[in-house]
Amino acid sequence: MQVTATEAKNRFGYYLGQAEREPVHVLKNDRVAGVIVSAARYAELAALEQKKTLAQRKREFNETYKDWIAEQNAHHEAHGLWCEGLVAWQEPT
Repeated sequence: MQVTATEAKNRFGYYLGQAEREPVHVLKNDRVAGVIVSAARYAELAALEQKKTLAQRKREFNETYKDWIAEQNAHHEAHGLWCEGLVAWQEPT
């Protein structure tokens, strides 16, 4: 279900009830700006987030920031570290 932000504001109670049955996508400037979901569905989503393992979060981080990581590594290889007292970060094994 999709509604405009104004309609969601004006009939919030009604759309809270609808959210018990299905997510309500709230449009602002012709794009989905938010979604109203039931408390039960929100709890399910929160539990899924907490179940992510460290390895999953690491993979997601590396995928999201792979270009930046490669840039930093290339800079380090080309120029070394800017301070003698610093050492390259090593992931614990």
